[in-house]
Amino acid sequence: MRVMIAVVAVFSMWSSAAVAQVKPEDAIHYRQAQFSVILWNWMPMNGMVRGRIPFDAKEFAKRAERVAAVAPQLLEGFPSGSNAGAETEAKAEIWASFADFTAKMKSFEQASAALATTAKGGDEAAIKAQFAKVGESCKACHDKYKAE
Repeated sequence: MRVMIAVVAVFSMWSSAAVAQVKPEDAIHYRQAQFSVILWNWMPMNGMVRGRIPFDAKEFAKRAERVAAVAPQLLEGFPSGSNAGAETEAKAEIWASFADFTAKMKSFEQASAALATTAKGGDEAAIKAQFAKVGESCKACHDKYKAE
């Protein structure tokens, strides 16, 4: 048991140190890639919700699951000091109000997870309602923390 605790402690220190040593430009590219994956999946769902493309419950569920899988990975793309180093739309307010930013990101994670769960049920009205909630969580963060 002590060996297991020691291994976990060493791994935790190593992974924390690895994140702390990330170059700002690498963090910026990482988070931009994650947001690109989200957008790639978001736009077809948006088209279905708005009636621009036929609603396909199975396809929607697949894309919602992808967004929910990426959402928890976003926050690690915003380490201290990653507000510069490459072109970014992230405002400096992120790091000045990191607790609020974190809360908004967690809200997005929760809303995305709820969308994935709702989408598995196939109820189009429920899916559309939850999709709107995810959109609201996106907007709450973008309005305050994204330069457009």
